[in-house]
Amino acid sequence: MAVMKAERLAQTILKELSHIIQFELKDNKVGFVTITDVRVTNDLSQAKVYVNFLGSEDRESAGLKALERSKGFLRSELAKKLTMRKVPELIFVIDDSLAKGNRIEELLKEIKDK
Repeated sequence: MAVMKAERLAQTILKELSHIIQFELKDNKVGFVTITDVRVTNDLSQAKVYVNFLGSEDRESAGLKALERSKGFLRSELAKKLTMRKVPELIFVIDDSLAKGNRIEELLKEIKDK
């Protein structure tokens, strides 16, 4: 039961946080960010937010720092939209699954060409 609640909360956080970042966050340094996944712990105390930035590694680093600085604002805006007493702590993580997938694809192509 707690797992289903955590999954539902994760989907709600993903949707609401995406909207807040896109329309309400005033920090230009965040840039073009996509939230790819949110995973909430079973006790609902923490939410790992997986993000992807468009651009170079410098852009990624600056964007992640900007999100870290904006954590308080994001959490308070999220609290207004969620019907919970305590909003989970937000932990931002770079989602590198796309890069890993591309690398695996390159390796498979090299093997096929040999």
